[in-house]
Formats: sequence, structure tokens, C-alpha cells
Amino acid sequence: MTTLDSRGFLTGFAAFVFFTGFAADAWRNSITWWGYGVVVIASLALAIVVLVRHRLVLRASDVPVPLVAFLALCAASIVWSRYPLESAAGLLLQLLTTTIGLAVALTVDRAAILRALGRALTAILALSLVFELVVAFVVRAPVLPVWVVGADRVDPPLLLFWSRNVLLDGEPVQGIVGSSSLLAMVAFLAIIVLGVQLAAGMIRRSRAIAWLALAGATVAITRSATVLLGLVAVAVVLAMILIVRRTPSGRPRAIVYGSLAVAGVGLVAIALVAREGILSTLGKSSDLTGRAGIWEAVIGLAEQRPALGWGWISFWAPWREPFADLVTRNGVVQLHAHNAWLDVWLQLGIVGLVVFGALVLSTTLRAWLLATDRVVTSASERGRFSSVSLAAPLLMTALLVQSLAESRLLIEGGWLLLVVLAASTKASHPSRARSLPSVVDAEVRS
Repeated sequence: MTTLDSRGFLTGFAAFVFFTGFAADAWRNSITWWGYGVVVIASLALAIVVLVRHRLVLRASDVPVPLVAFLALCAASIVWSRYPLESAAGLLLQLLTTTIGLAVALTVDRAAILRALGRALTAILALSLVFELVVAFVVRAPVLPVWVVGADRVDPPLLLFWSRNVLLDGEPVQGIVGSSSLLAMVAFLAIIVLGVQLAAGMIRRSRAIAWLALAGATVAITRSATVLLGLVAVAVVLAMILIVRRTPSGRPRAIVYGSLAVAGVGLVAIALVAREGILSTLGKSSDLTGRAGIWEAVIGLAEQRPALGWGWISFWAPWREPFADLVTRNGVVQLHAHNAWLDVWLQLGIVGLVVFGALVLSTTLRAWLLATDRVVTSASERGRFSSVSLAAPLLMTALLVQSLAESRLLIEGGWLLLVVLAASTKASHPSRARSLPSVVDAEVRS
């Protein structure tokens, strides 16, 4: 077995690309956008080598159909795009991230993917803590990204700072990712991953508790309302999975599913009625910290081209209309809609919403079925439930909650994780296991 075939190498590769996906701003802010580009190109080259080495030349049959359809729609949108060059660049970045995600999903087993994701997320949390401590005790001043030049460096808008040096003031810190909301999301995902690893016996209890404490403290000091609501949603989904697991298949499960559906509708109704009180409790204004204004502007623009949108672009291009002066907050032009679904509607129209919804729904359903079905290895045994399989539906829940307040599901770490979950849950289906023997549901102690 060569190095490229080893489990350790593949896990390390996955950890590196997860780190790069979720901490892209750390690379950009420290080594410039050009340096970040080198890191991304190197990741892509390595992904292609891994795919070729494992003889996994990508075919449509290897990829979930809704994912192929979404990428095809992004490509087709260049034809009607208001900004064709930017659409082509956005498509290229989307294909690049997708290829890297597929390399992880199709060559790394689910237990190793979970371990790699855990390593990446905990590394971001640890480096963020060290970074903020250095800023607070050594630099003792706010820190700007290295790419900020000119007038912005003399009198920078608040949102441009990499770190605002507020650790000792008790205000939300930004960490190496340069955003308190993104740092909170990293901590949120880490709580899910570490919890599943602990349940699967993949990590020592003392180590898991230490990392969970750091992740919990990060959530506390970032004070993200989205993440707090997400934690509640994940707890509800986990409870639902455990209830279904304890219910025999057939009519009893149908009754349970019906009861859970009714309870879910009831919870949504209560949340809508009591939304003002909930926002107040979470310390948020009724306009969701300016998001309502952003959404209003995006909806107004999307309504001008409702069917097919303005053309795919992923991150908005602030030098092109209609994005140049669409939304500005605190002196900084916004680069996304702060809602993944509105961004899809804006860029790909109602057709895009349907295709993207199919991708999310199909991935969520496969993840749910893997988590609620027993793993049977022989005809003579009843089978057992896999702890590792809990990760996919819980991670999907976290991504979906975030998609309501951020557009990160469409770019970088969010899109990377969605692709990995979509492809790995398809590959884990019994009908695919024979053609992709490396994708197994191993629960290995480390």
C-alpha cells in the first residue's frame, strides 16, 4: 500500500480540505487572496490525484442526480446571466469545490470523514483561541487582514477587521475565521461531531470533554442566535431519531412519524407566533441585525427575474451591477443575501430553488434513513444501529438552520460539507457499496 492509499493520508487530506473550507478567511487574511488561491489549487490537484489513484473517474452515476442538475443549471445560467464572465468564474469555483468534496466522499469511509471533520473544526477553535489571546495580550489592538490597503487601512469600517481585540471586553470574538457568526458555526458543528465520535467510541472521553468545553465556551462568547436555535433543532432531531430507532418497523413507525409531523408543525406555529419574544430573549432586534433590510433588497431584485434569476455567481461581485450598490452595511458592501434560499432564487430563480431543494431534501432523506435503519452484516443477525450514522442528519440540520441566516451553504465549507454528505450517503446505500468498496460504516477506536 502506497502513501496515497493509506487511511492516514486520506484522513489527513480530508481534514486539510475541511480546514481550508471552513477557515478560508484565515488563509486569505494571512497570506493574501493570491496565497489562498495557491492553497486551493494545490487542494484540487491533490483531489484529482486521489480520484485517479483510486480509479474513480467521475461519472454522473457517481454523483447524486440533483447535484448534477444544480451544477448544470449553474452552467446554463451563463447564457442568460447579466454578468457572464463572473458567472463563469463562479461556476469554476463551484466545480472546484465539488470535485474536492467528491474526492473526500468517494475515497474516505464515513468514520474517517467524521474524524477528519473533527480534527479540522477543533484545529480552527484552538487556533482561534490562540489568535485572540495573542491579539489581546501581545498586539493589544485590532488587527486588519493583510490584503486591506489604502484608505481602508487608515480608517477601516468595523466589518473589515480580522480581530477587533474584544476578548477581554467580553464581546463576541471572531477568531481566525474573522467572523463571530462563522466561528460560532464552527463550534456548533464541532459539538455535533465530537458528540457522535464520543458515542461511537472514536475518541477518548477526557479528550472529547475538553474539546466540547472549548466548543461550548466559543458558542457562549460568540452569542450567535442562529447557533442557539440550531442547537435546539439538533436536539429535537436527535430525539426524533432515537424515538424512531426504538420503534419497530411497519405500522408503529408510521404512527410515530405522524405524531412527530404534527408536533413539528405545532412547534413551527408556536415559534412564528412568539418570534418577537424569542428574538428578544436571544438579544436580537426584530430586523434580525439588519438582515430584514438585506432580504427586502434581494427579494425586490429577484422579483425582476423570478423564473431563472440573474445568473449564478456564488459570492456577489461588488464591482458589477446589480450588486455594486445593492446592500451596504456599516460601510461594507455585502457579498451575499444572508439566506441561502434567497440567494438561489436571486441567482437561479424558481427553477434553481426547485433543483437546490431536491438536492437538500434527497440528502436529508438518505441521511435520515441511514440513521434509523439497522446495519445488517449477515442474514442470521438482527443488525445494530450505527452511532456514526447519526452525524449526517445532525450536520444537515445544522446546515439548514444556518442557511436561513447565512448563504454559506452555497460556498466554501458549507458547500463542501453538503457535497460530502450528498455523495457519501448515496455511496453508503447497499446498491452502491459494491462499486465503491472504500465507503464503509466502520466505527474505529482511536
